[in-house]
This record gives sequence, C-alpha cells and structure tokens, in this order.
Amino acid sequence: MKVELSNLSVGYGARVVQGGLCAGLQSGSMTCLLGANGSGKSTLLRTLSGMQPPLGGAILVDGKPLIELTDHERALTFAVVLTDRILLERTTVRQLVALGRTPYIPWHGTMSDADWQRVDKAIRLVGIEALADKQVNALSDGERQRVMIARALAQDTPLLLLDEPTSFLDLPNRIEIMRLLQQLAHQEGKIILVSTHELDIALHTADMIWLMRKDSLMVCAAPNEILQTDAIAAAFPSILFHFDANDNSLKYDF
Repeated sequence: MKVELSNLSVGYGARVVQGGLCAGLQSGSMTCLLGANGSGKSTLLRTLSGMQPPLGGAILVDGKPLIELTDHERALTFAVVLTDRILLERTTVRQLVALGRTPYIPWHGTMSDADWQRVDKAIRLVGIEALADKQVNALSDGERQRVMIARALAQDTPLLLLDEPTSFLDLPNRIEIMRLLQQLAHQEGKIILVSTHELDIALHTADMIWLMRKDSLMVCAAPNEILQTDAIAAAFPSILFHFDANDNSLKYDF
C-alpha cells in the first residue's frame, strides 16, 4: 500500500493550520510526526484518519482519494490509536482486543475461529499474553497502551495511525512502545505513522521523520538527513535546550 499527501491543506473551518503538504508513506516503515504544540500534528493525523475533511489538496490511498472511501473501506484500510482513555467495566484484555475485529463481524455478531486467531496473534505480537484474561481497568498505563495497539493490530489494516502513544508513560515504557512500533512496521509490513513529542526516541527508531514547523512547510526526511540540517532547532526554538547531533540527544542549558 502507498499513501500520498498531494498538496494537502489541513485545519479547522476556514483556518488553514498547514498547507502545501506533499509526502508519502510506504509499507514496512515507521514515520514519526514531530513538531511543537500548535504546529498541526493532531490536525494532520485527524485528517488522515478521516475524522475531519481536508481544506485543500488530497490524501491518496493507492491512488484513490481518501474521501471517496466508504466507512467500511476505511475500517479495512487504517486503524487509529488515540490518547483518550477507554473506561470499561468487567472487560478483559482479550475482549477489548477483539473489538478490532468489528469491521469483519457479520450482522449476527458472531466471531469466527479465524477472528479469534487474529485476536490471539495481535496479543502475541505486543507481548501481552499474560494479561489476556485480566480486567482492563486493572492495567497500568503502559499495559493499557499495549492493549490498544493490539486492538489496532487485530483490525488487520495495512496502516496504523497513533496519536501520542507514549503520553503518560514512564521512560522505559516510552522506549519500549516506540521500539515495538518500529518492529511491527518492519516485521509485519505495516505503514505506521506516529505523532509524538519523543524527539530523541523518534530519531533513534523512525525510518522517516515528518517535522512540522509553524508557518513553514513540513520537512520530510530520514533521521540522519534531518540531523544534518538546522530543521530541529527551527522547529523547537528554545534557550533552555539544544539538540546535539553528535550523539542524537537533547542537551539542557541550565
């Protein structure tokens, strides 16, 4: 599968947050969407997921405009993991992951053996077999995020869109989640687009970076190419830190 942004403009109402966006997503790769608050990351992700219409240009999925896809076709094309916490009572991890199979369930609402096999495969891929029968409301934040990724995998789509999947997680869990997403892209041949504030982790794990800057065109390049420019400093201007390209880490100036 190939996803293309063709002169895309995104925003709300008549207000364009970002315009003239031209970029592509390829199977088997993870792209990290970076940018300061207000640069338009969430707006772009919501537009890509069909939650809001583009203000100009087009999003092409294998050459077909996204807006021409039916709701069912969209459900078979991409899965979305948002930051919203899902509050469920008396629901197990396996039952929640099974919700990813909704687009495939017939009108009588019965899951097939093949559906359950997909659910169990998703649980194995994210390494949460030991949690399968645990109640969702008893999970830690890190465990819950893995479950939501498993639900998206159970949906069995070629494209996964994730909005700040490491929010509210401690450092080890942030690294583990980003590493997991990288592995899923490479091993399962998925297109994974992650909106994140994890600048240093993203530069170590992403195959491509989409760097959004306010009042400027988005920079699309591999991490090593980004590091050879001043794009990061331009996108995250601050007197309190700088990014050291020598060891790909943030340096705090206080």
